[in-house]
Amino acid sequence: MDRLIYTAMTGARHSFLQQAGVANNLANANTVGFKAQMHRFEAVPILTEAMPTRAFVVDVSIQDIFAPGPILRTDNPLDVALDGRGWLAVQTADGEAYTRAGELEVNLNGVLQTRTGHILEGDGGPITIPPDNHIMIGSDGTVSVIPAFGNPNVVNVVGRLKLVNPPETDLVRGDDGLFRLKEGGISPMDETIKVSSGNLEGSNVNPAETMVQLIGLARQFELQIKLIQSADQNEQAANKLLTFSA
Repeated sequence: MDRLIYTAMTGARHSFLQQAGVANNLANANTVGFKAQMHRFEAVPILTEAMPTRAFVVDVSIQDIFAPGPILRTDNPLDVALDGRGWLAVQTADGEAYTRAGELEVNLNGVLQTRTGHILEGDGGPITIPPDNHIMIGSDGTVSVIPAFGNPNVVNVVGRLKLVNPPETDLVRGDDGLFRLKEGGISPMDETIKVSSGNLEGSNVNPAETMVQLIGLARQFELQIKLIQSADQNEQAANKLLTFSA
């Protein structure tokens, strides 16, 4: 009887954990550049010297879904969406990280950063925007400025966004939602990546599918709990039979 309880208990535990992951996906259905996660479970036998008679459920892996999200038109010159694969490189306290959230802004020091406050990496370091200038971002990531006063025909290039395209298998998601190389270090700039100004990439989470998945996991959790209760009731009935026979 304990075999059923053990299997159902581990199954219920991981179903509950998977609900948390799916709920996080659903909560970020409107987060710019968000990439969904998928949990994968397996039933694994317990290896002992005796014949294996018990199994338990384990969370084998958490897989990031790198499929692109929908392109949203904003007409904001500081919004950029990447065309196809690729990442924007940003600075963090522990080194370089990568994101596809292209909501950019200029901070109080005139440095180009993301909406979450991470400074963007350029081909020569952070990109500084002179005051009283209009900003244009080209398809190759080149950042140019045009004076708001004076001669409007003067265009000055102030830097170029660092666009990278490391293998997706080499990336790991951090607690801050940014991606980094598993082995650390930095990825080289990829000259072939293109960006589209005035657009943003939305989350790749499908709210309807995710809600259905969340409901299915809740029912699966309830089923595992019922199996535990049934195993307990069967054990109590067996104990009564043994008591009567004694």
